[in-house]
Order: sequence, then structure tokens, then C-alpha cells
Amino acid sequence: MFHCPIQIIQRSQGKSAVAAAAYRSGEKLVNEWDGMTHDYTRKGGVVHTEIMLPAHAPPAFADRSTLWNSVEEIEKSSTAQLAREIEVALPVELSRAEQLALVRAFVKENFVDAGMCADFAIHDKGTGNPHAHIMLTIRPIREDGKWGAKCRKVYDLDSQGQRIPDGKGGWKSHREDTTDWNQRGNAEKWRAAWAAYTNRALEAAGRPERIDHRSYKRQGVDKIPTVHMGPAASQMERRGIVTDKGNINREIAADNKLLKEIKARITRLYNWSKEQSAQPQPQGRESIMDFLFQAKQDTAPTSQYAKVRALKADANLFNFLMENGISSMEQLYEKVSAMNSGYYDLRGKIVKAERRLSVLDERLEMWAQYQKYKPVRQKLDKIAPAKREQFEQRHSADLALFDAAVRYLDTLKASGEAITPKAWRAEVQRLTAEKEADYLTMRSMREDIKAVETLKKTADRLAKEGQPQRREEQER
Repeated sequence: MFHCPIQIIQRSQGKSAVAAAAYRSGEKLVNEWDGMTHDYTRKGGVVHTEIMLPAHAPPAFADRSTLWNSVEEIEKSSTAQLAREIEVALPVELSRAEQLALVRAFVKENFVDAGMCADFAIHDKGTGNPHAHIMLTIRPIREDGKWGAKCRKVYDLDSQGQRIPDGKGGWKSHREDTTDWNQRGNAEKWRAAWAAYTNRALEAAGRPERIDHRSYKRQGVDKIPTVHMGPAASQMERRGIVTDKGNINREIAADNKLLKEIKARITRLYNWSKEQSAQPQPQGRESIMDFLFQAKQDTAPTSQYAKVRALKADANLFNFLMENGISSMEQLYEKVSAMNSGYYDLRGKIVKAERRLSVLDERLEMWAQYQKYKPVRQKLDKIAPAKREQFEQRHSADLALFDAAVRYLDTLKASGEAITPKAWRAEVQRLTAEKEADYLTMRSMREDIKAVETLKKTADRLAKEGQPQRREEQER
């Protein structure tokens, strides 16, 4: 499963790099910037921690407390960005040693070699959700081992290469990052890299599984994506406890199976009818009705069950031909061609609706998560500083869920989307009704498909029976 969210740890959200490092490593660290002690030594599931440094970084940064307190000290702003974190799901198909080698290679070649300090921890509580937290420094380190500037002032120049006056006695200028670490395209690049490194590790281990950082839509796959289960729901499902998300995924699996089944059947019929319409029909079989009459004369079921079954199939077939005005193979091909086009139109609508519903469900889930844990965060804001650490430890899971919901909603707003839960729910109801109607139409196509399949079977049988006769005529 591909899972690779990226976030920034920043003071404006009440975060600290030291606290984040302590939590992820399961250690006790003191933040010298604000004097807070963060003790997570009782945290379970931390199976490996490691710091990786570029060659010019001070050796003292190999100590977790020294590294992140140095970051806290150099950043003076109350809204400073302190670290970047990348979380990755580790393949359960790999051994612990293979997982560790995978993370090390990914971190070294994508971040440490670029000049970042990396602090990663592998978490695994034995619930089938092994993952790694990778904390990265944002400020570059100079060759002398001291922290460098994140950005620099660059003067704007005119077409002659001269500075442009700002009208206030100074010069027009803008700020530029000193590194390319904050470029917009990096998230996509790093996610693609994680998929590539993981697939190479799986291949080296002789495993057939592969992951892809792209959505089904970007891959060009007309398949409905399943919802992310999460560790809690996954663990409950493994214990045989049915969950809402599990039910959703089972329904999606059934829907994908239906789409695949009808696609395969209708494609076979489309190719067959196209081929038949292009061939001259034998004398006496120009009309499909004549063709069927001869087929009935040539063979008759023996048992009562077979007679009843054949009668039902014949009735469906004749009804299909009469209702659609089909009397020749050319007309049959036109009908199957229309069925084929109708199928693809329906499938496109269904997949589009399912993808939109997946987006809306995620938004509503994060909104509900925000509402549920907001009181916990409000209570934390009112607690005296001396008691905050104890409260944070006691409610760490709730606060983490609240922060995740805030980040999600903030990202949504930053992209220009309004936070409108009521409108989202209304859209979900509308799309669900439309999707269910489309599925009913899709399922009803099965009857027409069965009728044409009956005709194809009859034609195939007659063609097979005619082969010995043709060979005899050729031998004469």
C-alpha cells in the first residue's frame, strides 16, 4: 500500500522539533528554547531510530538532543518552520532488515546527499502497519558546519542589468530560497522516489507486489479506488470484526468485479459480431431467424430440465431480437456496438462519481475528526504551562488526530476550496443516487448480453458441426 504524507513542523501550530523528535524516537528530550521536557520513554512500538548526516555536518549532530536543540536555537521567529517530516508505510512483505535498508537508501540518496540532516524512526506495534517517520532539517548547513540562511535578498534588475529604484530611496528586491528543498514539485518527486525504491526492494526480495504513487485516474486505470483503512480498522477486520470502512471496500471490490465482468463479456461479443457481420452468411442463413430455425432443427434437448432451460434462453433471445428489430448480423453488430459504447459511457460516469465520492468522504471524515477533537485542543490551550506536558502525553493520540485534521482542512483552504460540510453531504446524496441508478442500468445489460451469448454459442456449435462436412466435401 502506498502511503507517503509530507508535513512541516512549525511553531505557529504550537509544535517544536524537539517534541516531535522525542515522540518519534520514544526518548526523553529537553527543549532548551522554551525549557519544556518531553518524555516519551513509555511509548511502545519504536523498533529502530537513526540519525544520518551529510559529510560537512558537525559530528555532534549525531546526538538527537544536540541536533534539534540547535535547530530550535537558530530559529528566532515564533512562526518558524523547524523541520519537514515524511511518513512512509513499509511493505509487510519485507523483513525488518530489508525495511531498514530500504529506508536508509531512500533517505541517503534523496535527502542526506542533498545536504539535509535526517532523523528517522521505524514504528511497528505488530498490528500490520509498520511505518517510518523521517524528520529533515529545513535550514542548510554551510561547509564550515554552521547553519546557513534559508533565503537571501536578490535585487530586481531592468533590461540593462541595473537595479530598479523603489521610489523610497532604496531598490526593488525579492527573496529567493538558498536551496531547492521547498520547491513545489519536490513532494511529487519524493513520493515517486519512494515508490521506485520500494518496488526495487520488493523485486530484490523476490516479491511480486508493487506500489504506485499515482492515483488510478493518473495511471489511466478505470477502476474504483478503495478507501484507506488505517491501522485501527485493519486490525479489527483481521480479528473478524466488521467495520464501516471494510464494508465500503468490500462493496467497491464487488463493483469493480461487476465492471470487469461486463467489460470482458461485451468485448467478446463486440469482436464476434463485428467479424460475423463482415462475412457472407451461408445460403438459407441470411436471416438470423432462419439461422436459429435451422439450429433448432439440428439439435433438440433430451432431458426435461434441458428443454425448460433451452426454452427460457430461446425466449430471451427472440424477445431481444424482436424488441431491437434485429434480423441480420449487420443489425446485430450495430446493436452490440451501441451496447459497447453505452457500457463505456456508464462505466465512465460510475468511476467519476466514485472518485468524487471518495474525495467527499475523506473531507467529511476529516471535518468530523476536527469537530470531535477540537474540545481537547481548546482544553489544552487553557491549561497552565506547568501542566501542559502531562496533558499532551495523556491526550497525544487525540491531539495528533486534531492536528492532522487541521492540516488537511488548511491545505484544502489554501487550494481555494471552501469548507462546506453541508454542501458536501448534499453532493454525496446526489452522487450516490445517480451512481446507484447507473449500476442498475449496468446490471440490466446482463440480460441483453446473455441473449447475444446464446446466439454466439449456437453459431459456434453450428460452425463446429459444419467442419467435418466441409472436410468430406473437400476430400471428394
